[in-house]
Amino acid sequence: MTEEFVSVLLTQSWVEAELTKGRLEAEGISAHLKGDADGPYPTGPTEVFVPTASEARARRIIQEIGGGAYELADPGEDEAEPAPKRG
Repeated sequence: MTEEFVSVLLTQSWVEAELTKGRLEAEGISAHLKGDADGPYPTGPTEVFVPTASEARARRIIQEIGGGAYELADPGEDEAEPAPKRG
């Protein structure tokens, strides 16, 4: 029996598609990309496909990505000391 796949993201950025694929795979979801971009510097529209059984979870993760759930703080951001006042 062949596994069915469904598109969960269509983006104009190959980089966004690759990053999304990586996050989905890190969460245990098999993901595949399809687009017209070939060569050493792929560009253009790209779709991310996942198994139909993983669609709901993948869409939830993509929504979390868009909401900033996976953003990292800038190094030193929390440790920054206020600048001394001059006057």
